[in-house]
Amino acid sequence: MGLVFRNQLSNLIKIPVRPAYYLGHRRFFSSKRTIILGIETSCDDTGCAIVDSEGNILGEALHSQHLVHLNNGGIIPPIAQNLHRKHIESVVKQAIENSKLSFDDIDAIATTVKPGLPMSLSIGMKYGKYLCRKYRKPFMPIHHMEAHALTARMHDKSVEFPFLVLLISGGHCLLAVAKQVDKFLLLGESIDDAPGEAFDKMARRMKLRNILEYAELSGGQAIELAASRAKDPCSLTLLHPYSNIKTNQLIRQLISEEERNEVPADSVIPDVNNLCAGFQLVITRHLCHRLQRAMEYICSENLIPHDKQTLIVSGGAACNNFIAKGLKIVCDELGYRMVRPPPHLCTDNGVMIAWNGIERLKESVGLYVNFDDIDVEKSSPLGIRLVEDVINKNISCNWVKLTKLNKPQSTWSD
Repeated sequence: MGLVFRNQLSNLIKIPVRPAYYLGHRRFFSSKRTIILGIETSCDDTGCAIVDSEGNILGEALHSQHLVHLNNGGIIPPIAQNLHRKHIESVVKQAIENSKLSFDDIDAIATTVKPGLPMSLSIGMKYGKYLCRKYRKPFMPIHHMEAHALTARMHDKSVEFPFLVLLISGGHCLLAVAKQVDKFLLLGESIDDAPGEAFDKMARRMKLRNILEYAELSGGQAIELAASRAKDPCSLTLLHPYSNIKTNQLIRQLISEEERNEVPADSVIPDVNNLCAGFQLVITRHLCHRLQRAMEYICSENLIPHDKQTLIVSGGAACNNFIAKGLKIVCDELGYRMVRPPPHLCTDNGVMIAWNGIERLKESVGLYVNFDDIDVEKSSPLGIRLVEDVINKNISCNWVKLTKLNKPQSTWSD
């Protein structure tokens, strides 16, 4: 099935969602269960899922490019695009088959259009639009990070607006207050590598792939597993600031260990587990400090009622149990409830895109019947930026002690 589509001459029209039907389509959005198909291709995973308005996952499918890019030493956009193009039709078909539904049962098609790798995003967007034209469905453009932020509301129905969200992944790291489905206050964001990217880069530099049991794990998974096996996690302690860790402290420590132990070019240092533990600890400590500062800013500005203080943690690096344990300590100290979706919903997937479509549909936001002017965006800010205000407040924190963080335990250990 090709990805060549006919241009339409009509202007972009944004329609409200009311008890009316769409272009002769007889499913009434407000009178019965709504079903959304979601497509995700923002990076290197081709995902599709069908979700209903009750939060039931009716069908899903995912094609991962992980091993291809692992062998290439990182994600190469043209290769990612070609793999999305090759697999998107079969992934969507598999999700439909798993749901035991047809396109007649689907009310709208939601697709990630920002932010992400443009070459990857374009495949999902074009295919989503193609399906909308073929089956006469409305199109819902989805913000990838907003989708991550709201997935927890499908997993835990007790999560209410407003809430604090920490998104940690390979491409992004940010703190924001989610006020409504499409309204966010951005409190902080990464200025260097996001944690997931830092894990991947340093795992490559430490040559963890040369250890057989780590060979097919992502950098974050390999470091977490190695850290869980550290005999003396504090023997190679790394210091702040986080932005200086990867480029200076860790590299210097690694080179020093390689020279001292006369490590061959294709081998790892004897203390690699301890170094991984130190690296993981300093990233966790940094995230905990930024989280605490955000919480104290929220308190000073009365952004979240005290009886509804909830933290949502999502994104690929949120699967790291050691990081989650540190964040939970901060939450317990400052009176927040922490909610983390299951690991398969923290990483990129079609479920979060479909669910964001459900959330937006309920609020009559972002449903299009004429969508030719909608395009992908490599970068897209999340909500109203308050980062500078947080900085200017110069909040002095009495940092929560993380002494309860004992020896790391990995999600990936036996």
